[in-house]
Amino acid sequence: MSTMQERINSIHAKLQLLLKKYAALQNENEVLLHAIKACRENEKGLSQKIGSLEVQAGILKASVGKMNDKEKHDFDKRINQYIKDIDKCMAILNN
Repeated sequence: MSTMQERINSIHAKLQLLLKKYAALQNENEVLLHAIKACRENEKGLSQKIGSLEVQAGILKASVGKMNDKEKHDFDKRINQYIKDIDKCMAILNN
């Protein structure tokens, strides 16, 4: 009977250890999810900054007049898209 009790105690101890490891992994997972969220927000901010800088670079090139034909075409497309977006916003605000 004591060997049976020893086995039960051993299983219980292993189960307790497993539960502690599970809780530690849950905490680590939560920390990692927080880190992922922060990195994604940072990436989003950096992407917006890159877009803004690309627009500024395009404006500077346009103002200096050192754009090749492809850059002029891309710049015109971007300006036209901005105008369309502004028109959509104005239409929404007027409704």
